[in-house]
Amino acid sequence: MSKPKNYLEYNRNAWDHQVRTGNRWTIPVGEEEIEKARKGEWSVVLTPNAKVPREWFPDKGAKVLGLASAGGQQGPVLAAAGYEVTIFDNPSEQLGQDQKVSKKYNLGIKTVQGDMADLSVFKNKSFDCVFNPCSTGFVPDVVKVYREAARVLKPGGIFLTGYTNPVYYLFDVMLVERGIFTLKYSSPYSDLDSLDEEELKFFTDKNEPVVFGHSWDAHINGQIQAGLHITEIIEDNWGEGNPIDKYFPAFIASRAVKGHITF
Repeated sequence: MSKPKNYLEYNRNAWDHQVRTGNRWTIPVGEEEIEKARKGEWSVVLTPNAKVPREWFPDKGAKVLGLASAGGQQGPVLAAAGYEVTIFDNPSEQLGQDQKVSKKYNLGIKTVQGDMADLSVFKNKSFDCVFNPCSTGFVPDVVKVYREAARVLKPGGIFLTGYTNPVYYLFDVMLVERGIFTLKYSSPYSDLDSLDEEELKFFTDKNEPVVFGHSWDAHINGQIQAGLHITEIIEDNWGEGNPIDKYFPAFIASRAVKGHITF
């Protein structure tokens, strides 16, 4: 397959394919998780493994936007735990997973389809919390995402996000899974621009989404300049025997608050 001309359309179709093939992040939670959440026994993740501390969340009843978090996982748990949940994402079949779970367990989840870098469908100050699991790697401009997240948050609102360590994208992609780490690419990274034709074809032939690796400047200053002040971070790994876990954490989860912080 040649280089996708429209990354948004390509990734929408790629993630719909992932639903049909049972990708880990497309399999909805079941009755046991929903019932536990209703009893106050719940947890969700922003990165592959690390549970988000409960104290990072606003009080029960808050309006939560699940930003690019479809798949029937975090949204239904949060809804069952007592939050008012809206899921916004690009792939229709991913959104369909949340719709199915919501209908089955009467969770009242709203779903909206669109580009995570354009939340114009929502008014300013619409949500108490934006929950954005590790998905900003599927858009080329993460700063736009942070600006939009900040815009739709109420003053004092909470922004929870997960992202990939930029260092992860520097190594030869064809060698990493074999445990060979050879520096090849520069930061910021893009599947569409950093990979050669053969490397890109390796992924697009399997209908895998195209990925973008953003700089620390974009992640940290992008949030700060949007008015999102980071209060805490958690490092996380791939798990499941990924060889890169021996060397550095591949993921970061962070909590930020909208508004100025006085020291």
